[in-house]
Amino acid sequence: MTDIEVRYLESFIAVAQELNITHAAARLHLTQQAVSTHIQQLERALQVTLLVRTSRGVLLTPAGDELAAGGKTVVADLAELAEQVRRTARQQSGALRLACCPYATSLFAAEVADAMEAAVLGLTVELTSVRTPREELGLLNAGTADVAFMWLPVGEVGLHHAVIRTDSRVVALPVDHPLTSRESVSLADLAAEPVICPDVFVSAEAERHWISDPRPDGNPAPRGPSVTQIEDCLLMVARGRGIWLAPEPLSRWAPAVNVRWLPVTDAEPYELAVVWNLRAPGPLVARLIAEVRKVI
Repeated sequence: MTDIEVRYLESFIAVAQELNITHAAARLHLTQQAVSTHIQQLERALQVTLLVRTSRGVLLTPAGDELAAGGKTVVADLAELAEQVRRTARQQSGALRLACCPYATSLFAAEVADAMEAAVLGLTVELTSVRTPREELGLLNAGTADVAFMWLPVGEVGLHHAVIRTDSRVVALPVDHPLTSRESVSLADLAAEPVICPDVFVSAEAERHWISDPRPDGNPAPRGPSVTQIEDCLLMVARGRGIWLAPEPLSRWAPAVNVRWLPVTDAEPYELAVVWNLRAPGPLVARLIAEVRKVI
């Protein structure tokens, strides 16, 4: 396919109508040199001569006459298509109900909601903060939320997702733990450490993923105490009851002074995703995914 830029075609059509490069340039608010360059680029792309210069202006060649006749329609069709696309975007009004947890995802949820409302005329983004991924899943399944930010795996039939960020895995250790003198650790270093399990996961698969069970050598991860809230994980770590594996953004949300966060070099990362139900408005979900990828 011949590579023709629309602005080159617009310049040529103006010259074809004015039969004068100076007048066409003034009409387009461009310099004469810019318009001449556009014509030359068109001729080079099409490998034809489109016009000849005279003492009074320009004359079109037969090839130029042909391009002027068809090019005007092409430019008009593109302009109509662009307006139709903008019109469709403006019609995506209504509400989008977004659920998030008050940890790493809530840090950017408000920014994304503001960007969505600015981009889509008439749209209202309703933010709902819940404490656990299990509550997010409940809102999606009940139809009281359209979309949520969740770390995978979700494991629910009837839900769609799109990964928006990959987070490395870190471990929280008591400050007096022998491993805190290191810059990083491996899963082998943590082989004997009981892992604290917050009772918030949406499935057994999700829990196994979060605690790296099984370990690379095939052995099960030793399980420590189960807690009902994410916040309790750090309390248990500080008291020496076990370790906590989590996505790296949570270490910034919870930089407790009595624990030390270290990267886990060989652990599988976590994937943060936009998750939505079958009733969610597809065009708005697509726009949300695009907006959140700009932010994070």
